[in-house]
Amino acid sequence: MNLPNKITLFRVFLIPVYFIVMYLDFEYAAYVAGIIYIIASITDSIDGHIARKRNLVTDFGKFMDPLAYKLLVLTSLVIFCASGRIAAWSVVIVIARELAITSLRTMAALEGTVMAADKYGKIKTISQMVAISAMHFETLLPIAPAVNVVYYFSIFMTILSGMNYFLKNKGLIKTM
Repeated sequence: MNLPNKITLFRVFLIPVYFIVMYLDFEYAAYVAGIIYIIASITDSIDGHIARKRNLVTDFGKFMDPLAYKLLVLTSLVIFCASGRIAAWSVVIVIARELAITSLRTMAALEGTVMAADKYGKIKTISQMVAISAMHFETLLPIAPAVNVVYYFSIFMTILSGMNYFLKNKGLIKTM
């Protein structure tokens, strides 16, 4: 078990901790959960960077790193949806995109092809991280309108990046 994989597993461990803190009944629960979310988000960049820099990329990391990220984001979006903070349709779009791209990547892997993240997917990921992080702290400052703009921009990027993945890989789909 190398360092990047340990960091990924740490992020997986943080997901239920985040979930529990979000539902604890104390004044600063959202802020504490926000800090946990930010730490987990930062580890998403750190583990990949270390793995590539030190040539420690593993099949486990290729599988678990994106799964851990998806679980973190989807957990937070479901919690915010349940609290009425965000619309259910936006969460459905994110879930549908993640399932569709994961399926497409699985199909590509069966054909011996690795689908790397592209710039639209990276913009989607960053905008999701920023929006979700900010949602935890929006009561500290009057930033809700700006957070909403970033969140719905991330939904737009979710759709755009999903469509882009399918357009770039339509040949793969035709062969299946």
